[in-house]
Amino acid sequence: MVVLGLAAILFFARLGVRALWSSEFRWGEISREMHLTGNYFWPTINGRSYFDKPLGSYWLILGVGWIIGAVNETAARAPSAFAGLLSIALLIVIARRLYDLRTGVISALILSTSFSFVFFSRNASADVETIAGELAALTLFLAHEDDADGGWWVMGLWLIMAVTSQMKGLLGFALPLVVIGSYRTVANGWAEAIRGLGSGSLGARWRWVVERHRWFFNWTTPVAIALAGAVYYAPFAISQHRTGSEHGIYMVYRENVERYFAPFDHRGPIYLYLYVIFALMAPWSAMLPAALAHTHHRRKIGADLAVQDRFALTFFWATFLFFTLSGSRRSYYILPILPPAAILVARVMLAAPERMTPLVRRLVTFGFVVVIAMVAVAALAFIPPHLFMPYPYSALPPAPDRGVYAIFWIGSVAAILWALRDLRPPRLAWAIGAIAWLFMFYFYVFAMPAGDAYRTEKPFAYRIRALIGADTPGLAFYLNQGPVYYLGLPQPTPEYDRLADLDRAIAGGKVRWLVVRRRELPKLNFPYRQVTAETAYPWDPKQHRLNAMVLLQVEPSAAAPPQK
Repeated sequence: MVVLGLAAILFFARLGVRALWSSEFRWGEISREMHLTGNYFWPTINGRSYFDKPLGSYWLILGVGWIIGAVNETAARAPSAFAGLLSIALLIVIARRLYDLRTGVISALILSTSFSFVFFSRNASADVETIAGELAALTLFLAHEDDADGGWWVMGLWLIMAVTSQMKGLLGFALPLVVIGSYRTVANGWAEAIRGLGSGSLGARWRWVVERHRWFFNWTTPVAIALAGAVYYAPFAISQHRTGSEHGIYMVYRENVERYFAPFDHRGPIYLYLYVIFALMAPWSAMLPAALAHTHHRRKIGADLAVQDRFALTFFWATFLFFTLSGSRRSYYILPILPPAAILVARVMLAAPERMTPLVRRLVTFGFVVVIAMVAVAALAFIPPHLFMPYPYSALPPAPDRGVYAIFWIGSVAAILWALRDLRPPRLAWAIGAIAWLFMFYFYVFAMPAGDAYRTEKPFAYRIRALIGADTPGLAFYLNQGPVYYLGLPQPTPEYDRLADLDRAIAGGKVRWLVVRRRELPKLNFPYRQVTAETAYPWDPKQHRLNAMVLLQVEPSAAAPPQK
């Protein structure tokens, strides 16, 4: 309960203070427009269809908005925060079933204080909802793994996957099936798996596969798949019936199947996740090499331990390979690997030193030295940037609430000194947990909200509303959607992707105000007056300055002849 309480503080404290940013605008605006139009089966941004994700995550936001009375920043982020807390609870259940309660508690502590998990639990998106759904499916599977002939629990498994897939896509089906299928194949060891799949007649091999995968090959599965398919497809069918458009189900194929096998964007290098995971799991990633070395060694120690460790390892590596083999790769796609990584790190942190190999002991020591170095480097936050950083970064503001930061930093040093008195891994785990929680709390509850003073989208939107007054029908966007959420307009604003279409609209008197990114200004072929722009700061990189939005005032009579 203590770990859950600490996680709840990290996930919910000052959740709605910061303005939406980056992809959060999509979740906020789609939900706002659903609420505005009453059409809950057709996601739009500024009136344009945006079916890149299923409808479930937007409905969760609307549900929270109905409870609190507004579709605002808190409503947009609260589903992720609740999903993060649910994930922590489910991880305790899974790790306790595999090992013991101590492992469950430490695993939960690790996951709840991993940098990116806290970030996405406080972010309007569908990533943590997907993790929670995956953990729910695996929890149900582990509870009934010994039910050789399946049963009605299989129905629950497929329904959980169907609901999870309504959050971000078919990942809700794919990940649990990949993990469960991989684990059941190698649950009794690689030697048996190779014998079963590689020797004997084709019929004997098939019988081995069926026997190992009774969770799938049973009388309940066909009914469960049909029901899950109906549950998943129902929102798309209703959308198609109401609009006459198959855009929703087409986007399922495009965003899940095509993106995986023949990606059209986000083509990260195949080795991306080898190093990204260390940033996502910080500071606990300092212990990940030791955890992997330790668990791979423990596979050889006793059959009872081998089965438990094999599930954790299969969970980790199956997830890693699934995302690595995808043609489309982005750093945060691999977030679902954090729960199994947390279990593996918990195991090494709870191990007796005499049961570790010399390599593992050295890696644990090195990992703690890395954490100490992180705390030492963090002391730079006490120094004003202009005293040690080159221009333009010397113009950065000093760290906010430095008195609070000092208390937390001193607390982190105290945790290190406490751990150094007795370098047993469990003691190191609690020390790192305390350090991680203190820094996460400061960063997300104090520093990031203070950073809003230097965020520009929301103030820019408010300036637009003040400058154009009641002339909102004359506003348009060119090659961007602008700060549409914070404009809060009751009707869609025209968006133009082609300069010829924009010229015709201006010539026809339909566009009097235009929001455009600065990099597009040289392409415009009509006179305009720049009215206001997003605020620029000295430390902003050149690309950021070029992406800054500008409000222009145009005159119909000044428009160039329409292009053909």
